[in-house]
Amino acid sequence: MAQRKEFPVYLFTGFLESGKTTFLQDTLQDKRVNSGEKTLLIVCEEGEEEYDASRFSSPNVFKRVIEDVDELTEENLLKMERETGAARAFVEYNGMWMIQSFYDALPEHWIPYQNMLFFDSTTILNYNANMRSLVVDKLQQADSVIFNRVPNGTDIMPLHKIVRGVSRRPEILYEFADGKVEPDEIEDPLPFDINAPVIEVEDRDFALWYRDITEDMKKYDGKTIRFKAVCAVNAKFPDKMFVSGRHVMTCCADDIAYCGFVTKWADADRIQNAQWIMLTAKIDIRFSRLYGKRGPILNCISAETCEPLTGDDRVATFY
Repeated sequence: MAQRKEFPVYLFTGFLESGKTTFLQDTLQDKRVNSGEKTLLIVCEEGEEEYDASRFSSPNVFKRVIEDVDELTEENLLKMERETGAARAFVEYNGMWMIQSFYDALPEHWIPYQNMLFFDSTTILNYNANMRSLVVDKLQQADSVIFNRVPNGTDIMPLHKIVRGVSRRPEILYEFADGKVEPDEIEDPLPFDINAPVIEVEDRDFALWYRDITEDMKKYDGKTIRFKAVCAVNAKFPDKMFVSGRHVMTCCADDIAYCGFVTKWADADRIQNAQWIMLTAKIDIRFSRLYGKRGPILNCISAETCEPLTGDDRVATFY
């Protein structure tokens, strides 16, 4: 069977009235973007703003509406592609739906090219306080975050922290009330020195370090790290190996998960499951079958038994 041609997908996420429709309307009016290629426009929520197809720079835009997340299936997406003959898709996604529902429905040849997340700066602090799990869900996959309707003179640090508390990956842009658009240029120094002979990761900083090393492994290759860890052992692990890490909470108690790294030590048989240690190890970035891909291997230099963390300190957070 011939392999299907790659089908680019551009995803636009955010809560109701966050500016997605306005941005997409402007995009489809731009001849540099919409020059005649057949485009499938999938709308997953209807806000106050409506699309004006008469203003699109090309008529080859075919709008389809998905009103319920249960309708978001591979079968329905393939049907839309087949009926319209589209070569790409722009998707205005419902901010109240989990992002994984979208990725689970994608046909194999539908390839996400870009994920842009929109927030209304006047409402996002309220959303973040009351629907943090939905905010985090969208931020984890975003390539770009656009805060619009920012009143002139606004302190952007609280907005910056909403994004950087979850991910360092996305570009952040601020669109001010006067129409000016500015990139986020706030530097976020890590709370530990990665150039030190031994990188000391404090208990409260484990989540930040875990995210940083998973996002940019190469800069830690060959470095020596020291942190407090709780161990996981399993009879199926290769000889002289265990896992060291911490339980991490991204946004709420429901998403607490154990996050650890493959650790190699000649005396690994001394380690017990759920044992707390102060680990000093040299990092080697290479393939491990426990990861199923390249990842950090912690070559243990020392593993000292220590008192377990208790209370709020037991679970690592992003502050």
